[in-house]
Order: sequence, then structure tokens, then C-alpha cells
Amino acid sequence: MTVHVSGVQPTAAAPAKPSSAARSLRSLTHRPEAGALIGTLTVFVFFVIFGGSKFGSSGGAASWLNVAAELGIIAIPVGLLMIAGELDLSVGSVLAASSMTLAIVSGHWNAPLIVGVLLALGLGLVVGLVNGIIVTRTNVPSFVVTLATLFALSGFTLGLSRVITGTTSVPLHPDPLTKHVFGMLIGNKFEVAIFWWLAVVLGVGWMLHVTRYGNWIFAVGGDKESARASGIPTQQVKIALFMGSGLGAALVGVIQTSLYNGAQVANGQSFVFNSIISVVIGGVLLTGGYGSVVGVVLGTLTFAIVNQGIYYTDWNSDWASLILGILLLVAVLMNNTFRKLALSYAPRGRKL
Repeated sequence: MTVHVSGVQPTAAAPAKPSSAARSLRSLTHRPEAGALIGTLTVFVFFVIFGGSKFGSSGGAASWLNVAAELGIIAIPVGLLMIAGELDLSVGSVLAASSMTLAIVSGHWNAPLIVGVLLALGLGLVVGLVNGIIVTRTNVPSFVVTLATLFALSGFTLGLSRVITGTTSVPLHPDPLTKHVFGMLIGNKFEVAIFWWLAVVLGVGWMLHVTRYGNWIFAVGGDKESARASGIPTQQVKIALFMGSGLGAALVGVIQTSLYNGAQVANGQSFVFNSIISVVIGGVLLTGGYGSVVGVVLGTLTFAIVNQGIYYTDWNSDWASLILGILLLVAVLMNNTFRKLALSYAPRGRKL
């Protein structure tokens, strides 16, 4: 005999809530830097195993941290540009031009080093300004504009250097203060550029993920027309980002000139695609509107570990490019997967 109690309806059991650990894991896998974190940990463990004790020593750590620091100073502003939907291929020539500017002004002409440094950094800002104005005023793709700048500035630097100095390599003898600020080796291993890199990471990370300007960058990369309609100064934002990219490349030019006591016109060309590779591995989309500073840092570390770790194994260093190529393809596939997860978890959560 079944007894029915009036006014009481049977209720289904409430679904079990996920544990805090499960929620934390889901939150981690839905972030744009999730794939980059997996990649960094994988290559680090890989080279710890196959690179032996030398890779894990302080000298081994210095080798890839120094590479990551110089590359990271350029990759972070390039990453911001890519989040905003643009590219900058001119960073290699900006690095070389700023490096030669410092060496010629303060080395060949014996002007005070502070003058050479300011002119070198100013050159980066000016090139970025020109790139930004051309891109925003003409709507010519930034790929084309900055590629043209890459070749034009490279040729200009080469020709002007030969006219002024008669050579393509100019020595510089920095004073102790300049050497300590830009070109010192800590413990004869770690470049002071690591501290510049950390400063850029903290400053840009705060700006991108905390301030209103960071919101503007994501909005411009996500939908430029909607961003403009909502009152965001899209042209000014992009011009400022191009100037930041030029400044980052010029800073590395100053660092290298101070560190190596001179400059060469051929410096910096490897940074053109290495910076983009690091940014893509770090989870930033080429189409814009998605990414994080932490992801770019992880992508830069992954690149540097592979680039230097191969020398601590018994393998031919020629395999490094193969590993980087495979890593780039895997990173793009993983980033697409994690992006879909992130958007399903927080459709417009640009602070992922």
C-alpha cells in the first residue's frame, strides 16, 4: 500500500557540486596560457632528462634565461600588438639600427653615453610611430608595412654606417654606470637584461589585465569597428602599441651593445620571427583579441629552453629548428582547443 502525503512532492537528488580542486583544475585549463604552461613544463622536463646535470646547473639556467630575457623584452610588446590584431616585423631592423646609433654616437663620435642611449631609444619610438601612422591612416596590412620597414631600415642602417664609419661593426667602450645598468653579467653568468625583462613583464601585465587601456587593446583586437563605435580611440591605441614594440626592440639593442662592447648592422634579424613564435606558443591568436602576458612569458621560456637545451644533449644542434617547428604547430592546435574551452567557460572574459 502506497501512502501519498498531501502537498509534498518527491524531489530529485541535487547534483553533486564539483570539488574546489576540480574547479581549480577546470579554471586552469580554460586560461589562454594553459597550453603554454604544458609546453614549458614538457620541454623543461625533457631537457632535464636528456641534458644531464649541465642543463640543470646555474650555467645552464643562465644560458636559456639570458636568451629568454632579451627575446621577452621584444616579445611582450609584439604580443600586445598581436592581441590588438596587428604584426610588427620591423623589430629586427630596429634593434640593429638602435644598436648602431648608440655605437656611432657614443663610440665613433665620442658623445656622452646617455646621449647615445636616448637617441637609440628615441629611434625605436620614431620607427614605431611611423609604422603606426601608416597602418592606421592607410589601412594597409601591418604585415606589409612593417615588412617594408624591416628592409628599408636595414638598408639605411647598412649604408649610413659605411658612409660614417667605413665599416659595419663599430666598437663601444661603455662607462661603469652604463655597463651596470644595461650590460652587466651577474656572477659572470646572468645578464642584467633579466631584470629589465621582469620590469617589462610586471608593468605590461598590470597595464593589460588591470587598467582600462588593457580593455581597449582586447576590444580593438576582438572587433575594431565595435570598439570604435563604443568610443575607444582605436588609432591612438594601435599607434601607441607600435611605439611600444619599437621601444622594446631599441632597448634590447642598447643592452646588446653595452654587453658586447659594440654593434653590428646584422644584429637582431633572428628576433623578427622568434618573437612571433614565442607569442604564438604563448597562446596569443594571430587573429587578435585573445592572449595574456603570462602566456607570452611561458612561450618565450619554452623557445629559449629548446633553443639552448639542445646544446646540452648529444644531438646535433640542427634538430633544434625541427623541434621548434613541431612545437609551434602543436602550440597552435593546443591554443585553439584551450581557446574554445575558455570561451565556453567565460564567453567575454578577457581577463582569463
